[in-house]
Amino acid sequence: MKHGVFNTTPETKRQSMQWKTQHSPRPKKARMSRSQVKTMLVCFFDHKSIVHYEFIAQGQTVNQQCYSEVVTRLRESVRRKRPGLWPDKWILHHDSAPAHDALRVRDFMAKNCIKKNVQSTLSPCDFWLFPKIEKCLEGAKIS
Repeated sequence: MKHGVFNTTPETKRQSMQWKTQHSPRPKKARMSRSQVKTMLVCFFDHKSIVHYEFIAQGQTVNQQCYSEVVTRLRESVRRKRPGLWPDKWILHHDSAPAHDALRVRDFMAKNCIKKNVQSTLSPCDFWLFPKIEKCLEGAKIS
């Protein structure tokens, strides 16, 4: 499956203002249109870099089955990419979404000694991951 990503930083009205005479043609403005295709990216990272990511198939809901499969693959990525943290020196930090707290997921995490820290309000993604992704993608079109 091919995934395309497009990110742009639109100008504010003030930034796009131009000096025009009364008889000048109106400047053309680009308009953003809604995407017809939405793809969800599940991403796990630590203070160094992204440890594991995967795209969720279009139309797929992240339920307990989907999330437990993702965590299984995450566990393998941590084993390969962060051997110093393997097997019991890493903590999964996530929010309280229903799929994260499902019995099937809790059982898998307990069986595999995965510790978790439940996030209540502020997310590290807002402060670390999203700004880095936005900066890398600014003005780029990837398909």
